[in-house]
Amino acid sequence: MNFFRRAFFNFWYYRQPPWDTSISPPELLAYIRRHPPGRALDIGCGTGTNVITLAQHGWHVIGVDFASKAIRSARKKKRHAEINVQFHVDDARYLRKVQPDFDFVLDIGCFHSLDDDGKARYAQRVDDLLKPGGDFLIYLFFKENAAAFSGAVEADLAHFASQWELISRANGSERNERPSAWLHYSKPVV
Repeated sequence: MNFFRRAFFNFWYYRQPPWDTSISPPELLAYIRRHPPGRALDIGCGTGTNVITLAQHGWHVIGVDFASKAIRSARKKKRHAEINVQFHVDDARYLRKVQPDFDFVLDIGCFHSLDDDGKARYAQRVDDLLKPGGDFLIYLFFKENAAAFSGAVEADLAHFASQWELISRANGSERNERPSAWLHYSKPVV
């Protein structure tokens, strides 16, 4: 992640980023209702809304984000919620501050912001961290055209499809502008 992208995202957290609604999405809430609590990782956790939601439902959760301003805000929210979770400033491509085995990994809007090499590294690291039988829930948006700055392309999903079973996919649109999808994968028990 280059300096300018990191600065861009940190700057947004001095205001209210459009992606930080402070509301956990219905897709995550549905997942929580259907699965018993375990150990969870939220990659690109922002100000920690979904980390707190998971913890309030009995999950042991770690949230990571590369924007230090977002993590500072998440730690403040943690204190107000009086829950026991961890937040780390970490790079999604390497995730050096977390150790396996997670029952659940969540990504709402991180993967699609990485370059091709970063997406490959990220997918491998998530595979290393997710225990067999674990679930990966990801929300991403797709590039509208090849010149777009960020977003995924269908071929990027091969990073996950080659390793894990696709449980569900729900297509939609990002703020009624870009195509997007929620994907739920499960890592096979070997």
